[in-house]
Amino acid sequence: MQFSVYQESHIGGRKVNQDRMGYSFTRDALLLVLADGMGGHLRGEIAAGVALQTISAMFQQQATPYVKKPQRFLEEAFLAAHRDIHDYRKAHAMPETPRTTIVACLIQHNTATWAHCGDSRLYWLREGRILARTRDHSHIESLIAKGLVPASERATHPDRNKLYNCLGADSLPKVEVSSGAGLLPGDQMLLCSDGLWSMLPDDEMARRMHAHTVPRAVPDLLRAALDAAGDGSDNVTALAIMWQGGSAADGIGATTQDGTTTVIATEISTEALPQDLHSTTIQGGPVQAPATDMDAAFDDDDIEKAIAEIRGAIEKSSQILK
Repeated sequence: MQFSVYQESHIGGRKVNQDRMGYSFTRDALLLVLADGMGGHLRGEIAAGVALQTISAMFQQQATPYVKKPQRFLEEAFLAAHRDIHDYRKAHAMPETPRTTIVACLIQHNTATWAHCGDSRLYWLREGRILARTRDHSHIESLIAKGLVPASERATHPDRNKLYNCLGADSLPKVEVSSGAGLLPGDQMLLCSDGLWSMLPDDEMARRMHAHTVPRAVPDLLRAALDAAGDGSDNVTALAIMWQGGSAADGIGATTQDGTTTVIATEISTEALPQDLHSTTIQGGPVQAPATDMDAAFDDDDIEKAIAEIRGAIEKSSQILK
């Protein structure tokens, strides 16, 4: 398995970055996950963090070295994350349950399977064309599907931000799972929060992804979305890979600046990995309990600690690959 990967998140004009992203892989399977904590509810970043940890932990348990039933795995992992979010609320006596949207993609044997709840999106791109995109679980998309509203009103309709599906709600989420999609070398998978796709048309996103390598295209997309949104920008987050076919040299690093966390794994080859090894950029351990100040953001120490843990996980795998 060879792939190029890049992930980046910006806080935008918000006090807290409620987006979370990460990937995990074994010799034969790759899991990509992105969650957008819902700002209309208390501590959305908690829900996003719990969701990523739960899904990553289940992947590490079941990918030996690949997941036997990917569609069932994604559905069960989302439902487990939903339950864990509710358990977290009870354990910490929170006044309400935090909520998050979620999108995940599992790639193994040159086949991608994805699932989502809410309006965090996945794009499957080939040679600058969008082959598939998740459909938002929003009121506006429901109206468009029923023919009650033209697609041209997607960006302006007053109900465009109303969601009917997420993790952490009172009712069980409805997990929408794709069928398997066969990947070719050069295909790109882009996962992103609404802070990105709501600011840029799909055709522009496809053009920018096609114009550069993934480590250059993703920062270009984020800068364009931030510029378009201005000072009132939402959190903007993207995680993308380019699927490859031949041997790849490793070039891995991690940086942080101005409160923005960037994790780069330029090219990864898993062919030499032991069957039982799992590597992940998803931070493990307990999610931080709610702070006294509900608007408190992660400080520099928190960011540096996360980066150190991410770097350690990646370096562990890269040493084996050498």
